[in-house]
Amino acid sequence: MTRVALAFSGGLDTTVCVPLLEEEYGYDDVIGVTVDVGQPASEFEEAEETAEALGLEHFVVDARAEFAQLCLESVRANATYQGYPLGTALARPVIANAILEVAEEQGCTGIAHGCTGKGNDQLRFEAVWRDSDLEVIAPVRELGLTRKWEQEYAAEKNLPVEGGSGGDWSIDTNLWSRSVEGDKLEDPNYVPPKEIYEWTNDPSSETQEIEISFEKGYPVAVDNVEYDPVDLIEHLNAVAGAYGVGRTDSMEDRMLGLKVRENYEHPAATTLLNAHEALEGLVLTQEEREFKQLIDQRWSKKGYEGLIDAPLVKALEAFIDETQQRVTGTVTIRFEGGQARAVARDSKYAAYSAEHASFDTETVGKITQEDATGVAKYHGFQRRLANSVTADEDEEVELATDGSGQREDDD
Repeated sequence: MTRVALAFSGGLDTTVCVPLLEEEYGYDDVIGVTVDVGQPASEFEEAEETAEALGLEHFVVDARAEFAQLCLESVRANATYQGYPLGTALARPVIANAILEVAEEQGCTGIAHGCTGKGNDQLRFEAVWRDSDLEVIAPVRELGLTRKWEQEYAAEKNLPVEGGSGGDWSIDTNLWSRSVEGDKLEDPNYVPPKEIYEWTNDPSSETQEIEISFEKGYPVAVDNVEYDPVDLIEHLNAVAGAYGVGRTDSMEDRMLGLKVRENYEHPAATTLLNAHEALEGLVLTQEEREFKQLIDQRWSKKGYEGLIDAPLVKALEAFIDETQQRVTGTVTIRFEGGQARAVARDSKYAAYSAEHASFDTETVGKITQEDATGVAKYHGFQRRLANSVTADEDEEVELATDGSGQREDDD
């Protein structure tokens, strides 16, 4: 008997994949695997009910702790892609690995997903799965299915697919972010209705301040209350989301070159990333900060691609880990007008001296203000020299073109 493991959410795409894997691909048995990376309970209920209606053997794997730890690693790398925190991208390798483990344990010969051929997730899943000996199957992509065709097929087969906005919009939720796309949102000129948001209230004039504690770059406490990674993220999603923090409406460039519109909610991610960057600004040297921006950008790109276990990432993380040894301290964040803004920071490792920086002190240690005169004279010297040479050339060209052949000072 041939078995295939399907990444199963209970939504339209994965529901229609169940009979297609039997009818079109000839598998005797399909098992569904749902991986918990922080989705709401309603999604698991839907998956369970749909699996039962389909007669599908269904496995649920709890990967919240593993995913939350990866999210906090992304904070150390200040990881964003085109202006928004990585969420779906980081979750996919965690989900893919969990499904692969179940597939191998259950003696499957194939492993499948319901991704289209236009998105990123097909690449992220398959980057993990193609390390195995299992046949990788993508019915939606390989059969060229559209959402309309799937809806008609589901109706024809009397498949248990619920309607409503969830059938129009494609929604992906995990601990770190919630994304909404599809239907009218595909029009860049369409203003999203309030109904698409679940984690964030509309920004208001109300404010609140919280203090976040970091140890070696990892957030560990809020207002002196320690949390494990999962609880920390969930707590900040609730607190920051109440003030409208963490909404992004993005025109995103996907790996395949398509430009798509995505709407995101990420209150905790926005809050932690802003706080972490503020603390780095206090403790890291100028050279470290400038070079780390390059490292962070590269880490973020690999994270977006779903290649977080690449050898390059391990090398990047060696540098990140070294810089984070001093990123210990507290940051006060103010929620205001939909923003999470750092308004205070403190660390025993601060590369900062209030006495030296103050306008009220005459010297910087043994350095006097007069010592800066020589630096000021040299500063911009090459610019002045280069500009003077260019000015002479421009003057020669002007003399040649006006036919005078004379300089003003030749008279």
